[in-house]
Amino acid sequence: MRILVTGGCGFIGSALVLHLVRDLGHEVLDIDAMTYAANPLSLAPLASDPRHRLMEADICDGPRMRALLSEFRPQAVMHLAAESHVDRSIASPGAFVRTNVMGTQAMLEAARGHWDKLPAAEKDAFRFLHVSTDEVYGSLGPEGFFTEESRYDPRSPYSASKAASDHLARAWGVTYGLPVLVSNCSNNYGPRQFPEKLIPLMILNALEGKKLPVYGDGLNVRDWIHVEDHARALCAILERGRVGHTYLVGARSERTNMQVVTALCAAFDRLRPHAGPHERLVQFVTDRPGHDRRYAIDPAKVEHETGWTPQKIFEEALTETVAWYLDNQAWWGPIRDGVYQGQRLGLAAARG
Repeated sequence: MRILVTGGCGFIGSALVLHLVRDLGHEVLDIDAMTYAANPLSLAPLASDPRHRLMEADICDGPRMRALLSEFRPQAVMHLAAESHVDRSIASPGAFVRTNVMGTQAMLEAARGHWDKLPAAEKDAFRFLHVSTDEVYGSLGPEGFFTEESRYDPRSPYSASKAASDHLARAWGVTYGLPVLVSNCSNNYGPRQFPEKLIPLMILNALEGKKLPVYGDGLNVRDWIHVEDHARALCAILERGRVGHTYLVGARSERTNMQVVTALCAAFDRLRPHAGPHERLVQFVTDRPGHDRRYAIDPAKVEHETGWTPQKIFEEALTETVAWYLDNQAWWGPIRDGVYQGQRLGLAAARG
């Protein structure tokens, strides 16, 4: 297939592009604005592969998106491009509205223009997969799970912007007939994740002997999924999901933030015992505004309808992730020396 992927130099996007090209043999046009969180080194294995083409472009540029779709003639669009860090959204909400809301609208319109011109058989086969987050559902109590019927209740500028983009995608499906699917996923982890997020931030801080800042009491719960399992799920949804449907993707791996940090410290103690014990570096810090208490996903629908199941076991894959960062300073070193040194974000709300 010819598949257009937005945000393919990001964390989840690069894992998806690698899977699409190397494992499944698809041809991919990768559109990325190359913002701070994009890293073309993530796609180094595809440097000489003619099936992958990287195009630096902004999804908010409607005419450019229409031109690229007209030229590439994709059989599917997998839309992942987004501003994604909650802390950054607290300080700079405008960027999240622009990319996540206006950018999604521009992509939907460009895809609709392309889809409208396709011959009947190609039109029937075309798919637009909009990739989103479980954060749109707000905060769970101590029990229960998010399902595809859960009520939207976003609590941060990030989750509100993603909720809006979800509604736009579904509206384009109902109003215009565009064959849209929506996925909402739990927290991802794995190699090549920008180090503003919890797991890579803790890994690099531990590597450098810095404090490991844990928000609040450390008991906020997240449902973790390895990024490669997520990439496989997205392809299963694209291939076997029902048009107009939503699929929640998770791995049934709930952990408190403190449990994650403790597991990371244990992995470091095994891999770098001379510098341990690493748990001495843990430091509880003031919680962030609007910090949702618990997320958990019931992935029964995607499992039953597509046959996908997660393959990674959290503690084992977490150790593998630590080892990857230890072995790949060439990937994260320029980030740490340049655009992000590990400082805390989102403490004070800025205008814009």
